[in-house]
Amino acid sequence: MSSEGESQNVYEIAKMGLELDVCGLSRSVFSDLDACLECEVDMVHTFIPTSDVQRIHTINKSREEVLDMAIRAVEHIKDHGVKCMFSPMDATRTDFDYLLQISKAVQEAGCDVINIPDTVGVFVPSAMKALIADIKKDITIPIDVHCHNDFGLAVANSLAAVEGGGRQVQVTLNGLGERAGNADLAETVMSLHSIYGAKTNIKTEYLLETAHMVERYTGVKISPTMPIVGDNAFAHESGIHTHGVLTRTDTFEPGIMTPEMVGHKRRIVLGKHAGRHAVVKFLKDEGLEPDNDQLNEIMAWMKDINKKGKCITDTDLIVRAEDIMGKVKKSERPIDLIEVSVMTGNNMTPTATVKATVRGEKKTKAGIGIGPVEAVMNALQQIIDGPKIMKLKDYKIESISGGSDALGEVNILVEYDNGKTMRISAAREDIIMASVDAIVKAMNRILMIQ
Repeated sequence: MSSEGESQNVYEIAKMGLELDVCGLSRSVFSDLDACLECEVDMVHTFIPTSDVQRIHTINKSREEVLDMAIRAVEHIKDHGVKCMFSPMDATRTDFDYLLQISKAVQEAGCDVINIPDTVGVFVPSAMKALIADIKKDITIPIDVHCHNDFGLAVANSLAAVEGGGRQVQVTLNGLGERAGNADLAETVMSLHSIYGAKTNIKTEYLLETAHMVERYTGVKISPTMPIVGDNAFAHESGIHTHGVLTRTDTFEPGIMTPEMVGHKRRIVLGKHAGRHAVVKFLKDEGLEPDNDQLNEIMAWMKDINKKGKCITDTDLIVRAEDIMGKVKKSERPIDLIEVSVMTGNNMTPTATVKATVRGEKKTKAGIGIGPVEAVMNALQQIIDGPKIMKLKDYKIESISGGSDALGEVNILVEYDNGKTMRISAAREDIIMASVDAIVKAMNRILMIQ
């Protein structure tokens, strides 16, 4: 009922033939219920406030009126041959005897699932487990829970509900939802799988990819420290941590959950706390084995850069190590950029032209893209003979200084060589040129190790 566009979206999803039940959410009002049914959903989830504070101040109904509306809503849904879920909204602040009365009534009316929502996120896990266990004594149909995260307890309360006998858990991608959000899909599923040994039909190897897709579409950024899908979820920087995890991963990781299980990768962070073991291991993987004096110089450079507040990327370290070891001179790098021009506008396809010397041969190529950065990247890829050598996985821009001439830092993550990734950064007043610098750095590094 919120809009014709929303109704059309639900209808399109319901007609996709997915191997799941598409569920429409509706107030216990016949016009809303019919709107769901017209979308041909497999299940209608109907709800009505049952706590005194919501019942009196949002719908102004008596307990008897609410009970009657709930029963009639369930019967209406079932009369149309559709599955029904019922929620006594604000259940965790509802008088228990009344909560049980309305739950038993909708069960007798034919409801398929009863959802117990912690609508304002005020429960603690011990109380949630006890509540579900008490309801389960009189309810035989599956019990579902819907937890909000106002106190950061949505996932914990959801797991406690399962301990109490709950059969279903409502979650959202990246924990998105009203106010502080809802129980997060990735955290809940991986806790069930890895800690409880339970099973779901979620393909966990797609959790990270899906989280990033939702991040792009919603514009709501994932915190680096978010469990499971955050950039730092499997990142290690401290010397003792990196030494331990390089020796045996479960020294500083759960063990029962690996990064591969969720589509992630383990990452050693080369920050100010990085130890020698991490640096040695990283450089060795890149084919570089500095002697002790060279390693001391590399470590001193890293600490000096970090002291200035600058992030060291993988490529920064590789290039600096090569310089210190006398491995590669600038003139020996495969790509030497000569000129870049970009045209873009509101009524034209972004187009870039790149002129560069590639292993001694001057080349000029053009490329188009959705935006100027993609156009430049496509042009750069074309100056290399053969298939594309890398794929842009992540692209971030940050302002280093203020004002209209602010220095912008571009940080990119590229994938190459069967899934291997590399993070590169570059800074300029012109963010397009900073992007070009970062991409060329990455391409040079890939070409030199292939």
